Order: sequence, then structure tokens, then C-alpha cells
Amino acid sequence: MNRILIIQTAFIGDVILATPIIEKLSEFFPEAKIDFLLRKGNEKLLDKHPKINKVLIWTKDSKKYSSLFQVISLVRTTKYECVINVQRFLAAGLITALSGAKIRIGFTKNPMSFMFHKKIGHQLEGQHETSRNLSLVRELTDDKYTRPKLYLNKRDIANVKQFQESPYLCFAPTSVWATKQFPSLKWVELLLSQDENWTIYLLGGPDDTNECEELVQMCGRDNLINLSGKLSFLESAALMKGAAMNYVNDSAPMHMASAVNAPTNAVFCSTIPSFGFGPLADTAKVIETKKELSCRPCGLHGKKVCPLGHFDCAYSIQKEQFDRPEFPSE
Repeated sequence: MNRILIIQTAFIGDVILATPIIEKLSEFFPEAKIDFLLRKGNEKLLDKHPKINKVLIWTKDSKKYSSLFQVISLVRTTKYECVINVQRFLAAGLITALSGAKIRIGFTKNPMSFMFHKKIGHQLEGQHETSRNLSLVRELTDDKYTRPKLYLNKRDIANVKQFQESPYLCFAPTSVWATKQFPSLKWVELLLSQDENWTIYLLGGPDDTNECEELVQMCGRDNLINLSGKLSFLESAALMKGAAMNYVNDSAPMHMASAVNAPTNAVFCSTIPSFGFGPLADTAKVIETKKELSCRPCGLHGKKVCPLGHFDCAYSIQKEQFDRPEFPSE
């Protein structure tokens, strides 16, 4: 097999959870050129990836359909032998169906799956998303598990060295979905419970800068530094890799920590780990309410607000449930 395309045009975390497919295909088809199609804005995740030949970009946020037709044309003219579609939505299915590839693989839940050569069932609970994704290439490779992986280049590692002069913790306190995000006051409690000797970095994207700055002001703590919007994806991952602990929501930074095997405490508020999106690092812990709540989970992806108004799945979590590493002695 000479040319292979992987399609995952959803969010940052979804791309990371598709990286085991790259690893598996590279192992079994070392001479193949493996391309990856993702949405504009996520391309830096695979920057200088040693096993990716080319990253294709679909501009979904603006000129969505004209860009889609351009992508379909590019895929067809490239003449891929195999297209593996990780998504279950119509547009990605259309790209796959019209690719002209000899082998088209995707999930049965995709509306265009009737045009796939191989259709794989997708069960929400009982499997991690990485295992579900790997099931797409099982017949081409084998059934051994491969974990997600991001490749940190020398530039990314060098760029964060300035922040690693003393022992540190990382907090990624925000999420796109409000009910996936631990409340600000709860983050403040956890931040203030840490040994005052730790340097603590707040991570996030440019849109998270103001929210992270509010946490800095609320805490009034020395050595609490807001780096949101100042680091690239891979620079953030490099910083997380060296942290004594990373505190994250059920969101993209959790998957970044998994992909560099960084120690993780992951807070699950309205969502639950059994959906298959939990942390995968060797040192990882899920933090969730100990209450039996009939309203939890209230959805797969979280919601903009708590449907019942109390957000008890988050506020009932106590700071004592988190791991708090000891500051290293001199």
C-alpha cells in the first residue's frame, strides 16, 4: 500500500485520539505515504510529525462548503489506495465515498457508510475512543493496542526550557463546554491548597487568557503564571510532560497529557469516563463526584449550562480528592 489518508476533522482532542492509527499504519506499512486530513487550526498538532507525509486542511469555520469541494477534489486527484474515516458525520463520509480509493473504511454510523468497503461498528461505552479508532485498521494490521502519541520537536522543547528551571505544576482550567469545566471557585480552592513553593502554570488557548487571568487575580498567589495563548499545542504538551502533575478537565489538554504520558488528574463533571475519553497516562487519576446523581451524565459532550441549574456534579467534588505531589526537598 503506497498512499493512505486518515480523516479526522473534529476537535483537538479527537485528532490526538486518532494518532494511534498513524502509529499502527506506519508500523505495518513503513514505505507508505500517510496523509492526515484535519480542520484548519489543528494542523500544528502534527507539526513535523515524522510519520506523516502531508497534512491536508479543511477550512470548516469559513467557506465551509467551497473548502469541502476543494478537499474532495484534492483527495480524488491524489489517488489514495486507502482512506480511513474516523468520523461519523456526513461531510467526512462524503469525502471518503468520493475519494476514489480502492479501500474505504469507516464506522457504520456514518450516513455514507453504504459506500465504504469496510464498515466497523461503533459502541459508545465499554471501550476507549482510541480502541474504537484502532478497530478501523485491525484487519489491515493487528489487534494490539497502541496509545496516542504526539511528537515534540527540538524547538518545542527548547522554547519551554525557560519555564522549567524550578519544579512546577500545570493547570488547564477551561473547556469549550461549560458543564465539562470545573468551576472557577473550585479551581481557586485547589490552587491555594498547593504547596506555596510550586511554580504553577495556567495553560489554554488565546480565548482562555482572560478567564485564566481572573484565576490569577482571585488567588493572589506568588508563582502563579498565566501562559494561556502564549504557547503552541506542542509547546504546551512539552511543558505538561515535565510537570509534577497536570490538572485538567475532560477536554483537549487531558488528551495532550495522555499523548506525552504526563501525570494527570482529570476532572469529570457532567460527563463520565465510561464514554471512552478518559486519561491514558501511566500516572492518571479520574476525579468525579461521589454523589449518586440521576442527572449525570447529561450528555456526551457537555452543555452550555447545567440543565437543572445546580451543577452539583462539579460543586460536590472536594479538593481532597485530588493528588497533590510533595514539593521536592533540597
